[in-house]
Amino acid sequence: MGSSIQNMCVAIGVPLIPIFYRISRGAALAVSERTYVMASKSMGSGRLRIMGKHILPNVLPQIFVVLSIGMGGAILAEASLGFLGLGIPQPTPTWGLIINEGRAFMFSAPWTTGFSGLFIALTILGFNLLGDGLRDHLDPKLKSLLD
Repeated sequence: MGSSIQNMCVAIGVPLIPIFYRISRGAALAVSERTYVMASKSMGSGRLRIMGKHILPNVLPQIFVVLSIGMGGAILAEASLGFLGLGIPQPTPTWGLIINEGRAFMFSAPWTTGFSGLFIALTILGFNLLGDGLRDHLDPKLKSLLD
């Protein structure tokens, strides 16, 4: 496919689509069988209203958690491919490329590789904490327990 930003996004993003689909579909099917959704159907609510009022608020927290983990995995995959030289071409700086170039100076200047690896780890940790925080904030079941 060649080395470009678009090809990298496709190569990392397309394998994540089935994961989002599976999580979204499973959660939506589980929520659609609950009694309040059945009651809303029996009262004559339309499909869009049921999806927007009942199903989407219960599915979004799970999607956000998977999205945050997926973002962390995508950053790690891009850094790994960049380190191996299979990522985005040379003029564009990436963390993996910076670590690969600093490998020759690892013992004389360890900050060239250390800080890049540290920032990769902190970014992935940040996305995971963001997903957990959004799940805690948006999950209706947790809101009812905390109130």
